[in-house]
Amino acid sequence: MPEPSDAPAPGEPSLEEQIAAYQREFQDLDPQVEQVVSALQRLNRRMNVAYGRQTATLGMSNAEWEVLKALVVSGAPYRMGPGELAKRLGLTPAAMTHRIDRMANEGLVTRERDETNRVRVIVELTHEGREKWLEAMRMATVFEEELLQDLSGEERRVLGDALTRLLRRVEAAQPDAEGRLSDLD
Repeated sequence: MPEPSDAPAPGEPSLEEQIAAYQREFQDLDPQVEQVVSALQRLNRRMNVAYGRQTATLGMSNAEWEVLKALVVSGAPYRMGPGELAKRLGLTPAAMTHRIDRMANEGLVTRERDETNRVRVIVELTHEGREKWLEAMRMATVFEEELLQDLSGEERRVLGDALTRLLRRVEAAQPDAEGRLSDLD
């Protein structure tokens, strides 16, 4: 019987069952490769759900979290143009405008005209937005520490290095795939 943490979602086959079904239908499948890829996909999906639950307790969505994160990563004074934000998040300008409108109404960001170029709009993180980002980071840190609690420091380093190498390979092979695909938004 699988450990509770290894149990698939209701209605979802276990990794072993999924790989066995794939092998039945596609004999050229490398089960080790499929185990890594399928585990990463499931982990990513479940982590997104967990983060979504955390941000919901703060009264914001994962989508809003992504904007706050992009502004914080840009560095003080935490300002960017909406076009740059849209590109960084893989969104259309219209989708970014809708998101910024919602966040400005919630007091998480401000949107003002650039005083040096009145055509350009600047989105800036507010104090409230930064506080929400900090609280989300505190919650994420607890979740992430719990997630990795069974790995030693060396195992974390090796896993981090391996995942970074995989990420670099995907980024090199798919340089235009940094954001979301427009047909999946």
